Amino acid sequence: MGFRPSDIGFELRKGTFYNFCKRAELDAVNDYFFIIDEINRGNLSKIFGELFMLLENDKRGASLPLVYSDEKFSIPDNLYIIGMMNTADRSLAMLDYALRRRFAFFELKPGFETDGFKNYQLTINNSKLNNLITCIKNLNYAIVSDETLGEGFCIGHSYLCNLKSESVDEQVISNIVEYELVPLLKEYWFDEPNLIIEWSEKLRSAIK
Repeated sequence: MGFRPSDIGFELRKGTFYNFCKRAELDAVNDYFFIIDEINRGNLSKIFGELFMLLENDKRGASLPLVYSDEKFSIPDNLYIIGMMNTADRSLAMLDYALRRRFAFFELKPGFETDGFKNYQLTINNSKLNNLITCIKNLNYAIVSDETLGEGFCIGHSYLCNLKSESVDEQVISNIVEYELVPLLKEYWFDEPNLIIEWSEKLRSAIK
């Protein structure tokens, strides 16, 4: 809830999170999930404001008076906040400790070994793509062992998703290597040109 520009100046408006909480509150038998993509792109302490302490488990259902209204507000027990963040983006601030302790953290690794991706790989049934996947796995080992990078910089399976078996050819796979993976390596190892050359050639060789 906050003031927004209007034709007559500023008016108090209820925000998305407020409305979502009220919706969950009226439907206590179902669980509600509020998903925030790239949660670390904003200053969450300022975004949540006075609701900050209501994020804690033992404060759920507790009411707090809002700054701009006499109304009391609470986050219901059946509402879960899921924040997604890219830890590899060095330009973004990490979450402050006060907010961090209000969340449980789950690390998502590349899904090359999941049953879903393996079935997808079988459906595509392309030898060059299979070779590229093997090369990316080996590349990830090198990334993990690099002290300046680490697990958070591993190349994920999303680069290879949404391909169709009938339209996957050498050019499609080559474009992924040349215009997505190689530029990523140049960003990762901007001060290690030899590593860029080494792994760029390995990726290209994998699809020949």
